[in-house]
Amino acid sequence: MNLIITEDYENMSRVAAMELMGWIVKGKNKRVNLAVTGGKTPAGMYEIIRDFLKNNRFENVHYYNFDEIPVKGGPSLTMDTLNRLFFHPCMIDEAQIEIFGEKNYADYDKKLKEDGGIDMIMLGLGLDGHFCGNLSGTLNGFGEGCRAVSNYLNERIEKRLAFLSGGTDKMADYYVTFGPATVMGCKNIVMIVSGLEKAEILKKVLEGPVCEEVPSSLLRLHPNFTVIADKDAASLLRQG
Repeated sequence: MNLIITEDYENMSRVAAMELMGWIVKGKNKRVNLAVTGGKTPAGMYEIIRDFLKNNRFENVHYYNFDEIPVKGGPSLTMDTLNRLFFHPCMIDEAQIEIFGEKNYADYDKKLKEDGGIDMIMLGLGLDGHFCGNLSGTLNGFGEGCRAVSNYLNERIEKRLAFLSGGTDKMADYYVTFGPATVMGCKNIVMIVSGLEKAEILKKVLEGPVCEEVPSSLLRLHPNFTVIADKDAASLLRQG
């Protein structure tokens, strides 16, 4: 595992942007498959690379979303967020965007294999230790590939998804996600983490036991796992 600790969120965003741009540049001469994250943490990173991508075309780079939350009567949440934060501002061609969703999740592991696999997946870290849509309490072991997850597994998940969807009446019955086996099959995994509110869970992920209760703890077993965290998020980690 490679742990990079930065001074603050702005520096974490710069380091993450350099990591992402490094992979994108590789797409100048060959196909590169990148799975990217939405949410608040990568927003600064996407701002940094915006002008770079608007002024440089890397047509061999293909982008994948790694989870999706359908909404009744509205746009699916993950792609809507990625379009707003990344794809549209950076003028990414639609032909380079490989959409993962409720209509194709069952065959998506096969598609990923046919595409040559994911070269790098960039993840955030949930407060419960989740990665992608693999929340604590939703796993049936670490061997699952791309999967659908019921929105009604427990009250915590139901309330959260109802909030994100804009109300219970708009919430679908399930969401879809790259499962643990899919993510562990990616060639490189990068996790970005920021803020004091993530310090306790990051400590569990990096220093606690590998267990389903803290899903991201599994990622420590990957041979090419990099964590980019600011000082606040890393404040509880052992030094040295």
